[in-house]
Amino acid sequence: MSTTTENIVQVETSDEETPLLKQQRPKGRTPLPKLQIGIVLLLQVCEPLCSQSIYPYINELVSTLDIVQGDEKKVGYYAGLIESLFFATEAMTVLQWSRMSDRIGRKPVLLLGLVGTILSILCFGLSRSFWTLVVSRCLCGLLNGNIGVMKSAMGELTDPTNRAEAFALLPVVWAAGASFGPLLGGSLSRPADRFPQSVFAGQFWKDYPYFLPCLATATYTALTFVVTAIWLKESIPQKIKHSRKRVTSDASDITVTDRSPAEADEDDNAPLPLRSVLTFPVVISILNYVTLAFLNISVNALLPLFFHMPVAMGGLDLDPVVIGYIMSLYGAGSGLFQIVLFSPLVRGYGVRKTFLLSVSTFVPVFMTFPLMSLVAKYCGVGWIVWSLLGMVLGLLFLMDTAYGCIFMFVTASAPNKRSLGATNGLSQTTVSAARAIGPALSTSLYSFSIEYNVLGGYGVYAVLATLSLGALLLAVQLPHKLWGEEDADEVGDSEGDGGALKN
Repeated sequence: MSTTTENIVQVETSDEETPLLKQQRPKGRTPLPKLQIGIVLLLQVCEPLCSQSIYPYINELVSTLDIVQGDEKKVGYYAGLIESLFFATEAMTVLQWSRMSDRIGRKPVLLLGLVGTILSILCFGLSRSFWTLVVSRCLCGLLNGNIGVMKSAMGELTDPTNRAEAFALLPVVWAAGASFGPLLGGSLSRPADRFPQSVFAGQFWKDYPYFLPCLATATYTALTFVVTAIWLKESIPQKIKHSRKRVTSDASDITVTDRSPAEADEDDNAPLPLRSVLTFPVVISILNYVTLAFLNISVNALLPLFFHMPVAMGGLDLDPVVIGYIMSLYGAGSGLFQIVLFSPLVRGYGVRKTFLLSVSTFVPVFMTFPLMSLVAKYCGVGWIVWSLLGMVLGLLFLMDTAYGCIFMFVTASAPNKRSLGATNGLSQTTVSAARAIGPALSTSLYSFSIEYNVLGGYGVYAVLATLSLGALLLAVQLPHKLWGEEDADEVGDSEGDGGALKN
């Protein structure tokens, strides 16, 4: 009997050292799980709907509270602080929520976040003092870690053949929420003054003039909770028992050795430590996401303040209803732009070049604000101002395409599947911190520039335009291809529009 030892065969199914996007690609494009993706997108709407519904009336609300004492120049300080609090407190807990979702699953964390959003937005509508506004916004941020968890779920519901198609929907859905949020906030505020007295005749609506838009957004969130609880499936796969088999064969003996179930289970479910997640691809992707979010939230906070302030103080002196319509147009136009032009831009220029093109819009956007103000002061708010505003909105439509691109960079940078939640949680933590600083800084700079006549009252735009140039310098550090997509060109050529993106 021969005693020659045959080759040793090892079977290793762990993905511990396998980058997320370097897995074996299917030959054809995998169909998207439409129901599950649709529910995740419904969840995505909740944050912009709740956070941006306050923009049309927040400056008027601050003016009516006894904190600025009739000094309109100070409105920006307090309005920016309230807008920032959600993101500041979200930054404190979003990483913990995301890492918890790695352990207990995405669905429980998402449901808890929805409950926190409902309670906090209702408290905001019932607030009658500055400090109750502060507490309600803080609760909203502390109890809501859904934005990072949703992106993790989206990554788990897709693969490299359909991920671009799915992630292209995220900025579209965000734009839908950013459209309906301001529309609800502007249209439903002060119902006792604007709607039939037979419906809103009670003293309640006079005492709480901004509760109705909060109730509307909370109702949508409650319906989303029901849909999520019933139909959303857990996106984290069931625990897989990894085995490593050593087969030693000769003519008379076969030996098979397995890891114990406890060892396999522990190895499969232990998330990577944060120090292992902080690789260069993760860091550079997150830094670009942070600068994009900071500049974008700064524009979003400046727009309603610029519309609200008197013409003599560098604004346009518009009514909250008109402000709501403009902000809603911004959201709707951005969503339509993503649907029609996002894929052609990415196919024609690649993910990196599209991102660079989008980020480059910030400089002309910030420099157009003082131009609109000067025209309004000397010529009135006429067709020239509206034309310039239309140009700004068009540039912002293009700017929003950067989100679909950077989401793909962040997802591709994750070292493996088990680190996806931590990667998205880390990115959302830093982005939330940037979004906390952005509104407070930009609106405070606006008020400071007006109060102390910095560059004729336009110092805020010079600062933000300079920071925009820095964002461009950071954007060029991104690679020409997504990490793990060495064969992206070949896959894209064979799979058409829905395949991996070409760079």
